[in-house]
Amino acid sequence: MNTYGWTRRAMIAATTALVSIGGMAHADGHQVLDEIHFLIPGGAGGGWDGTARGTGEALTDAGLVGSASYENMSGGGGGVAIAHLIENAESLDNTLMVNSTPIVIRSLTGVFPQSFRDLTPVAGTIGDYAAIVVNTDSDIMTMDDLLAAYRTDNRSVAIGGGSVPGGMDHLVAAMVMEAAGEDPTGFNYIPYDAGGTAMAGLLSGEIQALSTGFSEAVTLADQGEVRILGVTSPERVDAFADAPTMTEQGLDTTFVNWRGFFAAPGISDAELVAYQDALTKMYDTAEWEDVRGRNGWVNIHNNGDDFVTFLTEQEEVIGELMKKLGFL
Repeated sequence: MNTYGWTRRAMIAATTALVSIGGMAHADGHQVLDEIHFLIPGGAGGGWDGTARGTGEALTDAGLVGSASYENMSGGGGGVAIAHLIENAESLDNTLMVNSTPIVIRSLTGVFPQSFRDLTPVAGTIGDYAAIVVNTDSDIMTMDDLLAAYRTDNRSVAIGGGSVPGGMDHLVAAMVMEAAGEDPTGFNYIPYDAGGTAMAGLLSGEIQALSTGFSEAVTLADQGEVRILGVTSPERVDAFADAPTMTEQGLDTTFVNWRGFFAAPGISDAELVAYQDALTKMYDTAEWEDVRGRNGWVNIHNNGDDFVTFLTEQEEVIGELMKKLGFL
């Protein structure tokens, strides 16, 4: 059964004492930080990019942060940005790096030598379901059509993703294949370095289907670029209610990818609390609800020690799952 209880068990709601940090909080008690610089480990158009920019939009529009800037730093499955954050810890000011489930997966598989323990975990903020999509010009209309094409000629159906082999997008596609009774490691997976690049590969015809984040899929589905064949949510999501779940199509697969933020190692307690204060207050704003709703995200808020507990538990369960599927 491919319903992963850890996605719910580990979504621990956490709160932070809303305190003013000297030199960081303004006297009016509203604006918490003057600025945040978001470091994004992948290219434009991917899930990390959308999460960082959406969070920055909500924080600045709500007046919790004065200004937000963004830096895309692709490479090494996210490893380049992680190394940059660690190696330049003393010189990086006001910097938060967005990351998600792949920081656990890629550490387990040795794609990069670091793990979340080498950074300062700030907070988990949202969950994004996964989806399988095709180009709207495709003859494939449903998951049944995709599986029928695969069974007819399995090597002619390439499924792409914005992660390395054995990465999250690959893992999600493998779960769907296993639920369909197929070999979860036997299909033709084409890796791309970021979600935006993978989506370009789908639209150009390099791949026949794409495993991606639901929020990324919704953006292009709204523009008429892609057709969402299935989403890994337990029920249909309001952000794109026309997208059927995997479960309702007989594929017992649910999955949610957390996304959250990390700071450089060695930051002060005052800096950490200020970041957590801003993110905690963000949840009560209309600006955040607008961003969250249009992307189909689920609120998953884990601060500080709760975030570390969440990551440690996920590392254990994902490791077991990857061994089962032959990725470790």
